[in-house]
Amino acid sequence: MDTSAFFTMDWIPEEDFLCPPGIVEELQRFDDPRLALWDDRLRVSDCTRPSLERVKEEAKRTGDLGRLSPVDLTVLALALDTGGTIMTDDYSIQNVARSMGMPYRAVGTAGITKKYKWNYRCIGCGKWFKERSDECPICGSPMRAHRKK
Repeated sequence: MDTSAFFTMDWIPEEDFLCPPGIVEELQRFDDPRLALWDDRLRVSDCTRPSLERVKEEAKRTGDLGRLSPVDLTVLALALDTGGTIMTDDYSIQNVARSMGMPYRAVGTAGITKKYKWNYRCIGCGKWFKERSDECPICGSPMRAHRKK
């Protein structure tokens, strides 16, 4: 489960759910009261390093690496480790999951309908890049994400 699923869900499922430690930390940081409602139905586990590396490589390939947080990457890697379905409304998580053939389920949105690749363009000089950075290495202007056609 991703943090966005916790924020969106207005019901507590009967079955157990699994998430990486970073999700619980995010919910605690936001002082979200829903975390207490889960009791022992929320299991917490870390992902393996090999799965995390595979997810990073795929996210780099799709152009989503710069759009995913470290916690998002662990959600994907944990799902890869366990073969579970990811519950998320994060489109970048869904995009990488779809690209890797992993099942996902949107909670409060319709979810993505097809797989995308992303490129990044400097808003100053207009140069295109495959990887995201906060500023253009050529002119220092901010970068903007664009779906690759």
